[in-house]
Amino acid sequence: MPPPRPYSDPDAVARISDLTLRSRRLVEGAISGLHKSPFHGFNVEFAEYREYSPGEDLRRLDWRVFARSDRHYVKQYEEESNVRVTFLVDASASMKYKGDRAALSKFDYASTLVVSLAMLLTRQQDPVGLVLFDEKAVKTIPPRATQSQVQLVAGMLQACKPERRTELGGLLLALGDQFRRRNMLVIVSDLLTDLDTLYGGLDRLRFSGHEVLIMQVLDHDEVDLPFDGPTVFKDLEGEEELFAEPRGFQKSYRAAMDDFLHGVRKACGARGYDHVRFLTDEPLADALSRFLHTRLEAGRTDRRGR
Repeated sequence: MPPPRPYSDPDAVARISDLTLRSRRLVEGAISGLHKSPFHGFNVEFAEYREYSPGEDLRRLDWRVFARSDRHYVKQYEEESNVRVTFLVDASASMKYKGDRAALSKFDYASTLVVSLAMLLTRQQDPVGLVLFDEKAVKTIPPRATQSQVQLVAGMLQACKPERRTELGGLLLALGDQFRRRNMLVIVSDLLTDLDTLYGGLDRLRFSGHEVLIMQVLDHDEVDLPFDGPTVFKDLEGEEELFAEPRGFQKSYRAAMDDFLHGVRKACGARGYDHVRFLTDEPLADALSRFLHTRLEAGRTDRRGR
């Protein structure tokens, strides 16, 4: 069932339909086809019911549930549960920005990206969840692998109105111990937040054994400051305004932005976390397809090197 507009991108979905988003590390309880479990020989415990997908072994159906509900469900166990993917999506005020070259705001681009990946992951039968945050976790959807989960994720994103400040680092520190099992956490944000606290939060997630993928979404205006003539610059997460001639500080701004972007990539790499940057004026289908191809090739290289 397709997700509701505006976060359905048929071109992006078609371009990634034959690709996968795989865990690059051993994630607890993940062995179903695409992922390998680090645990063997333990007792298998019931985890949850999930909707039957066409093509699955009919012997997995729970006929007693079918008799009560007239719907097909299979039992999913801890040992055979796929990697659990939770998207952490930045819903702060800075994500509202949309430059002239972009068709979507940063938040709309990020949301379309998340829904496209959620469709891919649920097709892999990987449970998908969502955390919307600004200064704190605003709304959450626990991970599920049901066919209706993409609708829930898209609906929550569609209803969201980005506002307030970003406090990503504190959120990561708070979330580090809340997940009962190790997760793959996909952070989708412009990362315009306090970096020292952010890195502290990433260290906490690393200590807890989570795999982290960081998707940084920026508008091209934020990268190269292309404005000509006197311009009013407004802090979207505060009340400050600055009337200035940008040509007087474009060079220093671009140098500072390069340092910021290089520093984030280096800090993520040092922690073993993948970092990818998306610019909102690039078609999502192109950017997402390229990212998944690159990640798959890197995974093959890792496996050959072991």
